[in-house]
Amino acid sequence: MNTNTPDTAVEELDVLVVGAGFAGLHQLDRLRKLGFSVKIFEAGAGLGGIWYWNCYPGARVDSEGAIYQYAREDLWRDFDYTELYPGWQELRRYFEHVDGKLDLSRDIRFDTRVESAVFDADANTWTVRATDGHTVTARYVVLCTGFGSKPYIPPIDGLDRFDGPCHHTGLWPQEGLDFTGKRVAVIGTGASGVQVAQEAAKDAASLTIFQRTPIQALPMRQKQLDAAAHSDLKKEMSDRFARRIDSFSGFDFDFLPKSALEVSEEERRETYEKLWEEGGFRFWLGTFNDVLFDQAANDTAYAFWRDKTRARIADPVLAEKLAPEVAAHPFGVKRPSLEQNFYDIFNQDNVHLVDLRETPIESVTETGIRTSDTEQEFDIIVLATGFDASTGGITAIDLEGTDGQTLREKWSEGVRAHLGVATAGFPNLLFVYGPHSPSGFCNGPTCAEIQGDLIVETLEHMREAGLERIEATAAAENAWRDHVTELVGPTLFDKANSWYVGANIPGKPRQMLLYPGGLPQYLDNWRRSASESYSGFVLS
Repeated sequence: MNTNTPDTAVEELDVLVVGAGFAGLHQLDRLRKLGFSVKIFEAGAGLGGIWYWNCYPGARVDSEGAIYQYAREDLWRDFDYTELYPGWQELRRYFEHVDGKLDLSRDIRFDTRVESAVFDADANTWTVRATDGHTVTARYVVLCTGFGSKPYIPPIDGLDRFDGPCHHTGLWPQEGLDFTGKRVAVIGTGASGVQVAQEAAKDAASLTIFQRTPIQALPMRQKQLDAAAHSDLKKEMSDRFARRIDSFSGFDFDFLPKSALEVSEEERRETYEKLWEEGGFRFWLGTFNDVLFDQAANDTAYAFWRDKTRARIADPVLAEKLAPEVAAHPFGVKRPSLEQNFYDIFNQDNVHLVDLRETPIESVTETGIRTSDTEQEFDIIVLATGFDASTGGITAIDLEGTDGQTLREKWSEGVRAHLGVATAGFPNLLFVYGPHSPSGFCNGPTCAEIQGDLIVETLEHMREAGLERIEATAAAENAWRDHVTELVGPTLFDKANSWYVGANIPGKPRQMLLYPGGLPQYLDNWRRSASESYSGFVLS
């Protein structure tokens, strides 16, 4: 890890990469080997992106570790996760392993949060300033800020009055926090809420979970990996990585080539049972190909999930709140979480559920939380309240383009980003894992490598052709937005208020923020553009 030294000099780079997670590190390694002068600015004190910030109790990846890493054999051959679904400590160990192999940290400036960037149209460069005053100029800025890097803290009255520890899961103290013997409140039941609750239930004197919408969590099927398991995994790794590029979601499995309604009830149940037992996201992204499109097909998946879940909850009143007879929204149109014993903890005497639709939070007090019908005292409050997803990490930076408008202002009425990587009026600014790319629908490392390689190839093309400026056209970004809208139209995604459509952030325009056509179709569109001299962009 490097030490930042204050200076007033303006460093000149070919490429500045923002963010040292999977995407940023891949950019740094590829571009550096091609001879570009490139550095990363990283807001955290260490590598990993979200795996630096997400260190709350129970934080772990919801993809199998074998596929949640770079596909390069020189990086996976001599590294092993100890669990099928590794936790945050293991992810940090992985990034240290990658750093040891590739010597990345020497070109990373840690504890450096990008504050602003202004494009100089005469020089075709960006002037980028960090909050500590450090400034660089760069021909290109590649934003690798991730889709969940700006925590959302809801405007709950009195939140700042609470006397005890109160932390968002995405801003968890690096030194940790002990739940033992404490009265713990967890607000939110998304992925981080599920994971925190599972850990707090073990040791907290009491755990109260505040739920707005029941999460449709799926069984993780976690297990420890021994030497024999590692040996078996290594034998199939190359094939598993090769399959990623042909699947909708960048995993090594895909939707079944048949409808849930064309098979017999017996075959449908056998299929669901098999996917359920395999665990992970297979019941979501490896199921019948019409579950996310046809309400009747979706109903069969929800009914199976509901019955499996309710069977684990002893109290029928709680069962109805956690897995209601009638779905709050279609199955899978909000991102499912993976759980190990989330539904079982509600059978414990120390775990309680508050339904915020019945008794909303009115305020936080110095000692606890007041709802519409009672007040409870707590020692710790956990805010598992999600993120300003997809766009938030980008618009948190004051990015000023060619007409003096900031990107935040441009996108205030909705995202426009051609191929999910560039937007008109902001030349030489590219996004990996950005809005209207596969991003949140895609396995993270897959997207980081595959989409990242396309951006590297673009920058290499620019250099070889003696070009200095690339900018998306307004027509192309509008057409891409219309394409995303057209793709999502036949699906069930608009029937839920999810972060996929920005509905979790007050005032955010409602629109599909991800590319819903799947990774292969996305790549076809990109390759078509590249083969047509980068149609949709102006190169000069």
